[in-house]
Amino acid sequence: MKSQEPDPNYFSSSSSSLVSSTKWWSKETIAIVTGANKGIGFALVKRLAELGLTVILTARDVERGQRAVESLSEKGLPVNFFQLDVSDPSSIEAFVSWFKSNFAALDILVNNAGVSFNDIYKNTVEHAETVIRTNFYGAKLLTESLLPLFRRSPSKSRILNISSRLGTLSKVRNPNIKSILEDEELSEEQIERFVGLFLQSVKDGTWKSQGWPEIWTDYAVSKLALNAYTMVLAKRYEGEGISVNSYCPGFTQTSMTQGQGSHTADEAAGVGARLLLLHPQQLPTAKFYIGLDPFVKSNL
Repeated sequence: MKSQEPDPNYFSSSSSSLVSSTKWWSKETIAIVTGANKGIGFALVKRLAELGLTVILTARDVERGQRAVESLSEKGLPVNFFQLDVSDPSSIEAFVSWFKSNFAALDILVNNAGVSFNDIYKNTVEHAETVIRTNFYGAKLLTESLLPLFRRSPSKSRILNISSRLGTLSKVRNPNIKSILEDEELSEEQIERFVGLFLQSVKDGTWKSQGWPEIWTDYAVSKLALNAYTMVLAKRYEGEGISVNSYCPGFTQTSMTQGQGSHTADEAAGVGARLLLLHPQQLPTAKFYIGLDPFVKSNL
């Protein structure tokens, strides 16, 4: 994987690859959004529900999740809810069991659930294991558990991992560590080795000197791993009816940024929905989208 950065011309207004002129989805299209009681996840659930999909909102906290569902219901947007803590394998197992009992198949998965324990201008790795377990391993385990349930149809199933530009290879300053993710035949085992090296350096107290990302280090490493997993998964299912991409919404006004940012969660979710609902014939895979391009978020 040489680069996770997108083609700089990919979002240009002349690009036909992002034009979706035909509505292919319906009420029968099933979408799951994790970590969706607030922020970008909540805004994305709202947008998909507005567009007529059947949406499942998940949240770690039952009370907050139910309040989010109620607020949407008051707007005439009924959605489904189930408690899900992606950092807990037993919670994932319970969720998947519930899903299988209530739905015939899955069309869309948005791995949005994520945590960071850093203030916006600070950097600590005190909670590195929790960050990695939630942001990378949680998304990976949930995805692997749901893969057999995806609908294999001409419309193509879609997985969108909400990521960050902090998780790009350019942020890794140690060439030996960087080379692990640059391998053309990158495997899940190599990604886990990369993560293991980081957690060991945290344990040893050497993480500052070993060339790991300098900003929000544990969060950045978790997103590096998630982006790499996106590429591996996309390659595994290429031509088999599942599209897998990552999306960095940019500096968004959410609780993670203490309300700071250049745009709102609704704006970020508008782009996310646009990417998720591209026409099947124009749907790419193994792409890493960054930002709020005006063309991408227009005319859904």
